[in-house]
Amino acid sequence: RSLEMPIDPCFCVGKTKEFLFSPNDSAADIAKHVYDNWPMDWEEEQVSSPSILRLIYQGRFLHGNVTLGALKLPLGKTTVMHLVARETLPEPNSQGQRNREKTGESNCCVIL
Repeated sequence: RSLEMPIDPCFCVGKTKEFLFSPNDSAADIAKHVYDNWPMDWEEEQVSSPSILRLIYQGRFLHGNVTLGALKLPLGKTTVMHLVARETLPEPNSQGQRNREKTGESNCCVIL
């Protein structure tokens, strides 16, 4: 990998580990790599499959085909993402809909 982007996934219990990825790596690639290289100090949180690992960046779940390059992450700088075990992703507008119901505000667009 010639261009490397350090990603520091923060597992849901607050543990972190830095991994290096290329801009062409997708969220699914990252989940598989983390699963295949599961840190020893995360042993209690070990999951049964990489397919249930989800990345969250800037408050948004990343779908499996989203690449790091598409997120325009800075090369060479560590980016923190949250990593959670979750079977399915929420519907793209479910959070926005819930917020609108609570606050009466509307969103003009949702960027995934």
